[in-house]
Amino acid sequence: MAGATPRRTRSGPRSGGSWWARVREALGGLTVRGRAFAAAGLTAVVCGSLLSQSGLARVGILIAALPLIAAFVVARSRYRLALVRTVSPTLVAAGQSAKVTLTLSNEGRTPSGTLMLEDQVPYVLGTRPRFVLEGIGQGWRRHVTYQVRSDLRGHYPIGPMSVRVSDPFGLVELGRSFTSVTKLIVTPRTVPLPNIPMGGDLTGSGDNRPRAFASGSAEDVTVREYRRGDDLRRVHWRSSARVGELMVRREEQPWQSRATLFLDNRLRAHRGQGPASSLEAAVSTAASIAVHLAHRGYSVRLVTAAGDDASSVWHTREADTNIAPLLESLAVITATSVPKLEAGWLADPAHGGMVIGVFGGLEQHDLPLVRRMLHHSTSGLAIAVDVDAWVGHGDGTGNAPLLLAQGWRTVVQGPRDRLDRVWKDLGRSASRVELTAR
Repeated sequence: MAGATPRRTRSGPRSGGSWWARVREALGGLTVRGRAFAAAGLTAVVCGSLLSQSGLARVGILIAALPLIAAFVVARSRYRLALVRTVSPTLVAAGQSAKVTLTLSNEGRTPSGTLMLEDQVPYVLGTRPRFVLEGIGQGWRRHVTYQVRSDLRGHYPIGPMSVRVSDPFGLVELGRSFTSVTKLIVTPRTVPLPNIPMGGDLTGSGDNRPRAFASGSAEDVTVREYRRGDDLRRVHWRSSARVGELMVRREEQPWQSRATLFLDNRLRAHRGQGPASSLEAAVSTAASIAVHLAHRGYSVRLVTAAGDDASSVWHTREADTNIAPLLESLAVITATSVPKLEAGWLADPAHGGMVIGVFGGLEQHDLPLVRRMLHHSTSGLAIAVDVDAWVGHGDGTGNAPLLLAQGWRTVVQGPRDRLDRVWKDLGRSASRVELTAR
């Protein structure tokens, strides 16, 4: 994630409408110094008139005119300030920092006095950064950087930038606001997991095993059934005609292992609130498992309690794994109010392979679907989150007995359990099942 492509946005500040509107805005932007000049000038004019001192009156007129002239110049001039904001990386894990780089330039001919900048950021990313810049002339350019960090996952807007512009004498100060907003995505915390035996068919779904069709020639190839998404140019027509269904060359396009990651994100299935809730622990667990499986070469998809196929990550031997879409989905996932688990995703013809479930609290009406999930997979691994332990009432087993009774290889996760150890215990349970089957 640290290598995510930086995101750049460019914009200019919004300015007023008509010329008279800008004049009124400039007069309303008189600083304390500008008002003092105007008051002193008017006082000098009145005193000069009362005392018949024409020289004092002329000086008063000049002093009073200075802030008015400054307001006129500021209103007539259109500051052409440009802002380019770069966030690097744009995808970070909770607790990690991202660097925001602001590049400001004056693309107009009018010099400016002092710029006071404030970038609008959500409070969870830290305090709003403020900067004061001086000496802004024609061709001026400046780079400013600051750090943002969040312990909470989510999508966060950075910007827009607000600017306070003053004239060179500090008599008038106007506010401007840029339009650009840059997104920062904070994903759940992930934990490196050890390699464990998954159990079952480690090459994915059982129906994607290769079939060899000997034709007695040099064109013999190893093929498999056609699956949605395969390149039609790799269809082996002779084998397809022999078996009556489309077959593709396996050696040219090896079929990845498949894994469906199921996350129970129902509100009624979890306890606690905010970052300390059992749902946040389940989301972090799911993110860690997704990263681990993708790095091991699995094609991973995320399914939620509402039956949504939230994201898919496709991994091939020719390309690096890109898990950003799945992590982005987990960054914004929330508790859903659906009362029961949905099963629509099981009807997907592309479904197959291993299923890993991160379950919260289960009820009796959930068990038929839990059985169906296992029936439609080559193997089923489950992490039973002991949700009651998050409110101090857990018994250390959670829903593990229910899942074990349905045939799932299951371990329990509590609020104080290290995920890497929980994952290793799950591997031991899978190994025991394999040895028993042999």
